[in-house]
Formats: sequence, C-alpha cells, structure tokens
Amino acid sequence: MNEIGKKVSKAKSAKVARTPDFEIGGKTVPAGTRQIVDIPISLLSNHTPVNLTVNVVHGKRPGPVLFVSGAVHGDEIVGVEVIRRVLKSPALRGMHGTLLAVPVVNAFGFLNHTRYLPDRRDLNRCFPGHSAGSLAAQLAHLFLTEIVEKSDFGIDLHSAAVNRVNLPQIRVNDDDHDIMEYAEAFGAPIILTSPLREGSLRQAGKEAEVPILLYEAGEGLRFDEMSIRAGVSGVLRVMRKLGMTSGRSIRDPKVPPFKSSSSHWLRAPVGGILRTFKIAGEFVNEGDVVAAVSDPFGLRDAEVVAKHAGLIIGRTNLPIVNQGDALFHVAAIKRSSELQERMDAIETHLQSDPLLDEDEII
Repeated sequence: MNEIGKKVSKAKSAKVARTPDFEIGGKTVPAGTRQIVDIPISLLSNHTPVNLTVNVVHGKRPGPVLFVSGAVHGDEIVGVEVIRRVLKSPALRGMHGTLLAVPVVNAFGFLNHTRYLPDRRDLNRCFPGHSAGSLAAQLAHLFLTEIVEKSDFGIDLHSAAVNRVNLPQIRVNDDDHDIMEYAEAFGAPIILTSPLREGSLRQAGKEAEVPILLYEAGEGLRFDEMSIRAGVSGVLRVMRKLGMTSGRSIRDPKVPPFKSSSSHWLRAPVGGILRTFKIAGEFVNEGDVVAAVSDPFGLRDAEVVAKHAGLIIGRTNLPIVNQGDALFHVAAIKRSSELQERMDAIETHLQSDPLLDEDEII
C-alpha cells in the first residue's frame, strides 16, 4: 500500500465514538452537516469585504479530507461549474470523510474576469505565501494553511487561458508515483507528467505532503460541456478511490487514459491570419501540416508543421497571430493505427457521462 492509501486507510479505520467536529476558519462544522464558511481575506477600497469561501461537507463517518479548488486563476471558470455540480451530486449522501469545496479561490480575478490579482500577480506562482506579504502572498498563505494543510488530498481545477482551449487532462508530478493510480482513476483522456513550478500550489502541496491532482480543461471565461462533465466524473471517481463514496456513485472510464512525459508547442513562423487544420484531441504525425499562416492579401502561406508525433492537448482559438505565438500544444505519444479510434472512444464516453444536475435537463 502506498503512502496515500495508508493515510486513507488510517482515516477510515479511526476508532472514535463519533466523528469529531471539523474546525475551519474559526468555525465548527458538526459531523453529518454542510456549512458555507467565509474566511476573511481583505477589504476592497470601498470597504466591501472579500472572503475565501469554502463549502464544508462533513460526513457522519470518518474518512479522508479532500479539497477541490477552482478559479485559482480568476478567469478559469470551468472548475467553478464542476464544483457546483459535484456539490449537487447524490453521491455525497452518506459520504465518509470531509469535502472542502472552494469554487472561487481568486475572488478578485473572478469578479474582474482576469487571471491575476489586483497587484498583477499570478496566485499560482505565490505559494506558500506569507501572512504579511503582498495581497497574492497573503491569499496563498491563507489557502495553504486553512485548506491544503487540513487535507489529505487535493484536486485543483484549471482551464487554458483566454483564447486558448485545453483537452481535458490531468497533470501530476514527474517524481510522484503514488499519485498515478488516482490520476488514472480520474479518467481524463490524457495524463501528463510535468515538473513542479516554483511557487505553484502543486509544489506547496508536495512540501506539505498533500498530493494534488491538477485538472486542465476548456477555455478561460467559457463553459465547455465535455470539460465540465469530465471534471465532475473525475472528482467523483477520485472520491470513490479514496473511499469517500460508494462504488455505485459513478461508472468507470471505458478506455484507459493516454500517458505522456513530455510536450512541446508549435509556434507561428510568421505573423498573419491563422487557418487551422487540426483540433484538440487529434493525433499528428511528424511532418503533418497542422495549420497555415497567410498574409491578409493571400499572397503567401507559411505552413505550421508537426515536429514530432503526438496528441494535440491544447491550441489557440485566435485567427490573428504574431510571429512566435504558441499555436498547438502537442503531447509526445507514439502513433499507431488504433490510437485515433481509442481517442474517439474516450471522447464518446465523456460526452455520454451524466449531467449530474437535474436543473440542466431540458
């Protein structure tokens, strides 16, 4: 049994007369209840308070503590809808352990439709933060101490930046083998092992010994139904893997995810008008022409050629590009005859996942 499994097993087998209350943000949440807790961050210049708001679902029976976070980057709103639907899921009835759901971590960016905080800092480069630092550093410190360090496991939900789109994917540390089975359980089309970045939430989680899955899907400031459904199903599958919900809570993915340990960007050779021939989720062979950049007069074309075989896991949505702009994000995967059929099967499965929200059924 790996370290994650040991922590989960210990939490589930705790010999207690009753599950103790959960303490967070100076509030007490009794076992078997839900409570929305507002943890103060700051006051805006007009004296409006801003909070780190967490929905605490504290089960009657002991189990692990899982945090699920969205909008660390304020314009990445797919995770907000994923968490909303997870909180409405019947799978949470009779749940073991505790779910800390934080749909909007960066309230400042969320309200202003921007990735950053008012001080123009990227929150996901400011961990572990400091209680007396910049606004970004203070928020990072608050999230780390009140949410991450109270948890046994975490799922951080992201999307591509504005005007880009990501294929649903899980990113994990390249040196953390214990977390891989949870990444596989999530069921996204691809798992990408990538190094930790200085100041990131994943790095802070590793230092706090809290494993974190990073989910990337969809586009900034846009909802994408397949990305949302994949996120909801993935969170519930991880909860089942952690022993928090029953085995009937969500079906298993029919096709195992692809795995890649490296990726690269194809960039615009010149500035101009971009015409794309491939979309996210398609495979390319080395030498394939995936796009062309033309001048506005149609006098010349510059081809964008795949450098290596792989799966397109992200791309720009802008048709107007400058020289050097990132156009296609390609994960290195060796091509074989059945790979596209396998990818098509994964996408079909994602699209058929239940909405898990009766309000969405028309």
